[in-house]
Amino acid sequence: MAAFCPLRCANRPRIALLSNPKSTRNLAELSKIRDYCADHPDIFHYEVERADQIGDGLRTIARIRPKMLVINGGDGTVQSALTEMHNGRYFGDQPPPVSVLPSGKTNLIALDLGVRGDPISALERLVEIAQGDLKPHIVEREVIALRKDGSERPVIGMFLGGAGLADTMLFCRHKIYPLGLPNGLSHVLAGIALFVRLLLRLKASFLPPPPQPTELLLRKRGRLSGKFVFLAVTTLEKLLLASQLRGEGGGRLKLVAIEERPASVIRAIFTGIAGGYRGQQMRGIHFAEVDEIEIEADSSSVILDGEIFRTEKGRPIRLNSAEPLSFVKLAA
Repeated sequence: MAAFCPLRCANRPRIALLSNPKSTRNLAELSKIRDYCADHPDIFHYEVERADQIGDGLRTIARIRPKMLVINGGDGTVQSALTEMHNGRYFGDQPPPVSVLPSGKTNLIALDLGVRGDPISALERLVEIAQGDLKPHIVEREVIALRKDGSERPVIGMFLGGAGLADTMLFCRHKIYPLGLPNGLSHVLAGIALFVRLLLRLKASFLPPPPQPTELLLRKRGRLSGKFVFLAVTTLEKLLLASQLRGEGGGRLKLVAIEERPASVIRAIFTGIAGGYRGQQMRGIHFAEVDEIEIEADSSSVILDGEIFRTEKGRPIRLNSAEPLSFVKLAA
């Protein structure tokens, strides 16, 4: 663990940068970020080597009362930081607004906040924003609180994949990422493998496995059961071909569940291309906005911003919304 850009007591840093050196892009870019921080005394840079060091990092950062907290890592790093912020309460009732540099394999949270491309360019823009009024750039985001086995200490995140989506994400992680291909190409290949299995009904080690039956209990909406090739719960504004999600119910958690039928998947893709999902009823495709969801399946995985959880029969995973957080958005 190391901290860079030493704290200047006379000039309190406007930005605290929390970095995970092991995030994918940081392996190549971190030296440039360190050099940039060394030239900008308004940045306090703190690095962690393991997730269990993030709490200590935030405790240190809270002492300097930054105007903005920037997380330099992938979605898993962001999830760990948000979890520690929520459970540790290091900043009291006034946590600083959060932004994210895209430095991981997947960067859904960064993309939702309009942060794309080179991390240095994004950091330069955030430094510029921090010199003025942050209000025009602040957006409120709901976050997901995941609890399992009655735990009172939730894990906080913004995107959860389950059923067939989780299986495909794990297939990509274990089978395709080791090939060393670009992230975008890896995700395309995983999608193609999923379609091949779905269309041809094949079972093979070089394809994602078929999803397990899953039961969803939606608060005030009843139960939804089936085999879902795609199951996602999110608080992000955009998902699936950048289409806006708008389901029924008015809750804080957006649910998308697509049944394991080729026609349902094709219908979902074309609906996304046509402009998004705005509450229309479509066979095999389920949308809802609820405040609480229970997910139960027989030995199946769900992935919350990169962290894997297992759900078993009789031991459901419960999701609800936690206190919203403020984020800094660069673009619409």
